[in-house]
Amino acid sequence: MDDCIFCQIGQTQADTHLYSDERCFVIRDIAPSAPTHLLVIPRQHVTSLQAADPAQEVLLSHLITIAEQMARQEQVHQSGYRLVINQGRDAGQGVDHLHLHVLGGKQLPPLG
Repeated sequence: MDDCIFCQIGQTQADTHLYSDERCFVIRDIAPSAPTHLLVIPRQHVTSLQAADPAQEVLLSHLITIAEQMARQEQVHQSGYRLVINQGRDAGQGVDHLHLHVLGGKQLPPLG
């Protein structure tokens, strides 16, 4: 989609990509909520989990796998990290393009 900021970023070979493959790319969040705050973004424009279909199950699994690899690369895998998908405006989804947040580098408050 031409007006989607994540689609635009994904079309570039920017130096800001920490990781990139044919299915997704990873960037640092511009407004981090933790010392490590990465975004794992699929290249395919999927607006949300609700919009995903069963054919995208492999893509969703890939995003989680890359998130784990990035947690290791950022060295937060042993102390702990959080994976977050904001689903809809009330949950804080600011861009209508599915993406996974990887948060770590400090003790995060418990959820629940």
